[in-house]
Amino acid sequence: MSIQLSLSEAPVRTLSDAAYALIDRELTKYPADQKQSAVMAALRIAQVEKGFVSPEAEAEIAAYLGMAPMAVHEVATFYNMYDLAPQGRFKITICTNLPCALRSGNQAADYLKAKLGIGFNQTTPDGLFTLKEGECMGACGDSPVVLVNNHRMCSWMSNERIDGLLAELIEQAAKGD
Repeated sequence: MSIQLSLSEAPVRTLSDAAYALIDRELTKYPADQKQSAVMAALRIAQVEKGFVSPEAEAEIAAYLGMAPMAVHEVATFYNMYDLAPQGRFKITICTNLPCALRSGNQAADYLKAKLGIGFNQTTPDGLFTLKEGECMGACGDSPVVLVNNHRMCSWMSNERIDGLLAELIEQAAKGD
């Protein structure tokens, strides 16, 4: 069953013109009749712009790509790189998959939990850090591996390297970067 929106049910526009320009650029990578192929890129663009993928953004993307809203939601909930609720300024995802676990990944995760005073899927009271548990990041030889905001991979994360990363991120936040 396909859900179609009438003009009166069109979603409120929440994404910027710049976001639409980026989505349009992604659309050029696919045949015109395969617009839905850009759904993952569109979700990433929305998340970068808004900090997370809201239900409104999902509906907006669905309408723009000519998809059922549930189909967009299915993609957004299937992949762990999409956040469906606000996160801390810095989302730290640590790999606890077997290769990382065998190379101190669980100890690094425990150190991060203790250092931040939070568990997985929690955000520090100041809103600065959210801690996530991640699956394989494709860098087993570099383990333990941490991913910051889905864009920056940090390798060989000993306690000292974790301390350095957190200090760097705190300093970055203080500067307003």
